[in-house]
Amino acid sequence: MTGKFGEERALIANACRVLAHRGLADGILGHVSLRIDDESLLVRCRGPRERGLGFTEAEDIRLIRFDGTAAGPGELDGWHVPNELPLHTAALSARDDIAAVVHAHPSRIVAADLAGIRIRPIVGAFDIPGTRLAAAGVPVYPRGVLVRNHALAAEMLTALGDYPVLVLRAHGITSVAPTVEQAVLQAISVDTIAGLSLDILSAGGTLSDLSGEDMAELPDLGNSFNTSTAWRHEMARIHGGFVAPC
Repeated sequence: MTGKFGEERALIANACRVLAHRGLADGILGHVSLRIDDESLLVRCRGPRERGLGFTEAEDIRLIRFDGTAAGPGELDGWHVPNELPLHTAALSARDDIAAVVHAHPSRIVAADLAGIRIRPIVGAFDIPGTRLAAAGVPVYPRGVLVRNHALAAEMLTALGDYPVLVLRAHGITSVAPTVEQAVLQAISVDTIAGLSLDILSAGGTLSDLSGEDMAELPDLGNSFNTSTAWRHEMARIHGGFVAPC
């Protein structure tokens, strides 16, 4: 889509495609948003040729107000806002550190949680940002509902607290961050740890947290590597036509 916020729309569209190609948003469920100001956001909407997140285009990203109405001429002509828009607007309204919200339905995270497996720092240098995220804790919202109204969104926010990622029981995940890229990469890390946990347990192993000594040895590789380089890799994957196995 050309016009206002073209770069931001393209970014969100690519984020949706990354989630799908990484197996976190199979089918048509899930959405990504970015705050524009205190009254409006860009969010992935369902359009007249809906094909799922893996085929999201920039024109599927629409500028709307927090109340769900169009924030510009034609923004919702043929497009519909997500039923779970309150999930996005509540998070963006509640915390100044949040500018982007990712909501996806990763089957491995759902399965691990339903099996009673929490997200733990079981890896180390394998994924340093993910290890630190897991060590800080990944809370769970214990209701398998669509977060489609303000009351449910408030419950979800209480469960999220000050954390960057929340598991939604029997549903999916909410990841929040200052940028779209970071919110997506956080979701990928949590999904990877959930998948490893399931694999380890199914192989007859046990889960052990990384030792404090090893945690202290993990370096901070910096935002340029953890986010910028990692995001370039994700872009190369989707634009190169490579689809990772789920």
